[in-house]
Amino acid sequence: MEAEAVVEARALEKSYGETVALSGASLAVEAGEVFALIGPNGAGKTTLVRALTGTTAPDSGQARIMGDSPTAVDRSRLGVLPQDFSPPDRLSAHELLAYYAGLYDDARNPNDVLADVGLADTGETWYEDLSGGQQRRVCVGATLVNDPDVLFLDEPTTGIDPAGRRTVWRLIENLAASGTTVVLTTHDMAEAERLADRVGLLAGGSVIARGTPEALVRDHGGASRLTIETAADPDAFADLEYPVSRPERGRGRTPDSAVVVRDIDPAAIATVVDYLEARNFEYTGLTWSEPNLEDVYLELADQTELERTDSVDDAADHSDLAQAGETA
Repeated sequence: MEAEAVVEARALEKSYGETVALSGASLAVEAGEVFALIGPNGAGKTTLVRALTGTTAPDSGQARIMGDSPTAVDRSRLGVLPQDFSPPDRLSAHELLAYYAGLYDDARNPNDVLADVGLADTGETWYEDLSGGQQRRVCVGATLVNDPDVLFLDEPTTGIDPAGRRTVWRLIENLAASGTTVVLTTHDMAEAERLADRVGLLAGGSVIARGTPEALVRDHGGASRLTIETAADPDAFADLEYPVSRPERGRGRTPDSAVVVRDIDPAAIATVVDYLEARNFEYTGLTWSEPNLEDVYLELADQTELERTDSVDDAADHSDLAQAGETA
């Protein structure tokens, strides 16, 4: 029997004037699952989180949390971290958490929460005097004072340094292990790969792909790649048994002069080296890489953007033709 979804969106639609933010967005998140929403800016991630948490009313479709509508659910069971969250500056970190804890009948000790987010030694520091990353961690802590059953985090680690980011990651992992259901948005593919049981890619207001990070990489990530830093042209590799091309734009950091050998196993790298040396091709480096979630993101997001652009161009062409007919 399929587990009942703790968080669910069914065909959510939301527009602001002529701007479509959500276009039939659907997802289901099970108890204790970490579900990461990824997608380009303007894809609708924040609007979807707002619709799921009841802070934005969708134009159509249905959102449910623990079987209730977002506006009817017991708020003490939820933790919500908006993308933009600005608590009072002239309170200490401890005072801020104590304030939010005071909103609940059975809240956690603010000192314990500060320790959870790695700020045990900064409790008496005013919020305005904390670094940007420390402020964000305090904000994460504010969502945990009520020990929520369901946690929504909209880009939780934005502005946090690598060490602090790993503290937050471990915290989310521990929360999920204890049964908390987590929905988060992120632009950090490493964050999504590490934390998420499943990932949903939102583009154009719709969830166009979902699955475990491993399944998404397998289905959409493409082939493994060996990047060769060389001035040689891809045509010079015509008789190599593997496909060779220039690097695709936007696919990570690549040298100005390089070629990419695709679909190659690490054991075959020596064959390519022998090939280079037999032909006296000069090269300054070799880098082998497997596809990852960033490749999935770029492939599917680029494809959706291309389809959207083609659709806009087609509409413009039809409009031009219609205007030409009217003036003929």
